[in-house]
Order: sequence, then structure tokens, then C-alpha cells
Amino acid sequence: MKIFVTGVNGQLGHDVVNELIKRGHQAVGSDITDVYGGMQDGSFVVSAPYTKMDITDRETVERVLSEVQPEAVIHCAAWTAVDAAEDEENRPKVYAINVLGTENIARCVKALDAKMVYLSTDYVFNGQGEKPWEPDCKDYEPLSVYGATKLQGELQVMEYLEKYFIVRIAWVFGVNGKNFVKTMLNVGKTHDTVRVVMDQIGTPTYTFDLARLLCDMVETEKYGYYHATNEGGFISWYDFTKEIYRLAGLETQVIPVTTEEYGLSKAARPFNSRLDKSKLIENGFEPLPTWQDALKRYLKEIGEYQAENE
Repeated sequence: MKIFVTGVNGQLGHDVVNELIKRGHQAVGSDITDVYGGMQDGSFVVSAPYTKMDITDRETVERVLSEVQPEAVIHCAAWTAVDAAEDEENRPKVYAINVLGTENIARCVKALDAKMVYLSTDYVFNGQGEKPWEPDCKDYEPLSVYGATKLQGELQVMEYLEKYFIVRIAWVFGVNGKNFVKTMLNVGKTHDTVRVVMDQIGTPTYTFDLARLLCDMVETEKYGYYHATNEGGFISWYDFTKEIYRLAGLETQVIPVTTEEYGLSKAARPFNSRLDKSKLIENGFEPLPTWQDALKRYLKEIGEYQAENE
């Protein structure tokens, strides 16, 4: 299958392309830079073509996709800087990328009669309560610009397409790019203590594992809304940080604080990021491994795992 992947300079797009190549698919990667700007790990650069494409430019999107003629598009590109999205000067760009860019791609996917996978987020909900959000729940109430624009992106996909997978994810970490795990490792090496919120609850998602699931999906016609994170139970960012430091052999003291006490974020963060993933099993998809196992594999991958702690 020929599959076009947007946002390959990021964590998820990078892993998706490599997973597609492993499976023998014809993958084409794209991003906004002139050349591929992610990790030069060999497999991606050698095996998959790269094309520059600004998703906010409708004519460019139409030209590129009409030339490539993909059978499916996995749309990983997005504005994901949650706090920066709140800045007045950034809002037009956030809207252009997350909403108009998604609309541009959905229009072309429809013209090609192809499939589309759109990555969304738990931020489309209001983050209240303790019940896990179900994938087909329509009680949307985003609290941030980021969440609102990702929701509008979902609606664009729904408006134009019937053959789509909308996959909401949370707490993402991967090899290619910045993420919470890398930030905490850097802080832990330079500080004796670190304050981490303990009242925001969810489950981490390793892009290496998620990429496998997305490829499983695109090989089927089991369309619809899905939620996908690693298994292993619901935790707080405090719990996650404690495990990061344990596996990395860092003795940094982790101090639990409330979101209010932490008080550094411009954008409102969801307290309840629990996602109900039962629909995956119901439709025959293999769940992701536990986050504990994923974190261990990830730390080994980036050379931060200390085996003596196991």
C-alpha cells in the first residue's frame, strides 16, 4: 500500500514511517522543512522518500497528493505547543495548521478516494471527573486553543470523509523530538528536587508502540473513533516521573504538587486524561504494551536505562 505520512520531523511521524517500511508498504514522508529534519537513524532516510509540504497551503497539498496518489494518509502533523497556542500572536497559525491544514488534507483524501488517519487528543474534552472518556463520546468542551483546534480538525475529517480513523492519544513520548520524559531526565540531572503535578491523571503513550497500532488500523476498513495509549493503568505525572527516575538511576527528589500550586501553565490542563480503549479490543486490534514496559524500552533506546535498578 502507498501511504503518505505528514509531520515526519516529529516523534510519531518518524516512527510511523519506519513501521510502514518494516511492513513492506511504500511510505512517503512530508513536513515543512526543505529536507528531513528528524533523527538520521538510517532506516527512514535511506528507505523512504521525503517531500516538503506546507499543509496550510491548499494548492501545495493538492499538487503533492495528486502526484503521490496515496491509498492512505496518516496525518501526524499538528501544532502541539499547548501553552504557546494561547498567545494571541500564535492563534492564527495554530488554527491554520490544526484546522485548515487538516481540511486541506481531508479534501484531497476524498478526491483520491483514500483512507485517512487523524491523530487527535484528550484535550477535546473538559478533563473533569474520573470516568474514562469513551471514543464515541460527543461531550466536547475543550479548555484550550490547542484542544479547540484539534476538535475542529476532527470535525473537518468527519465532514469530508467516510473512510477515516480518528485516534485520540495522550502523554506522548518518542525517540525523535522533545517530550516529558526527556525534559524530566534533563531536570533530574541538574536539580536535587523537582515539583510535579499529582492531580492530572492519564496514561503515557510510546510512539513506537502507537505507530504499530496505526499501521494495523490503516491496513483495515474498521473506520471510526478510537482511543489509544499504552496499557498499565492510570497514573499522575508525579507517578510517571518517579518511575522515570527509578529506571534511570536518578536520586532526584520528586515533590508532588497540585496543578494550582504548580501554576506555570498558560493553557488549562485536563485533570482527567483517562481514555477508554476497549473499542480497540472490540474491533480486533492488539492493545499497546504497558506503559511500564514501554518506558523501560524507551530508556534503553535513548541510553538512559540503568539495569541495576531492576
